[in-house]
Amino acid sequence: MPNSTKPEIVARHRILAFYGVPSDSGTLTFHRMEKFTQFSHSKNPIEYSRQYVDEPFQQTDVVGFSPSYDYAFDKHKNLAVQNDIIKITDGEFIGDDAVRTIIIVDTSDPSATAFMRNYAVIPSSEGDNINIYTYSGSLKAKGDKSAVTVSTTDNYQTITVADG
Repeated sequence: MPNSTKPEIVARHRILAFYGVPSDSGTLTFHRMEKFTQFSHSKNPIEYSRQYVDEPFQQTDVVGFSPSYDYAFDKHKNLAVQNDIIKITDGEFIGDDAVRTIIIVDTSDPSATAFMRNYAVIPSSEGDNINIYTYSGSLKAKGDKSAVTVSTTDNYQTITVADG
């Protein structure tokens, strides 16, 4: 009997990233990362390689990960996430002042678990386009990933973490 579940491709725009923008009181509002021209994920596995004297080949194991996202965006007015990254960039924030929480949500599967992790915002360059002012950099893991349940009341403009 053939599989009755037909494979279905997931468009890139269905996997959304939400960035925790801190308020003056310290609470986070998770805004969708809008108007980004690049947001690619790298697992950056950490390898341990060795060669045993009784074998003619080397063996490698993955012993950890150092995940990161490379980002780029065209500067827009009135976007909370971009404003926060620009504030970190222009203010040359360091340490915990440059750490933000990111949640990745697969909106193609409403029952899917979202994943949350803290990342250090590492600015790289700005203004390298002749037509539009741009920013780019990386978000580098700053802690463990955790599974969370999220909800939205505004069609994924913002999300709320259900489990705290």
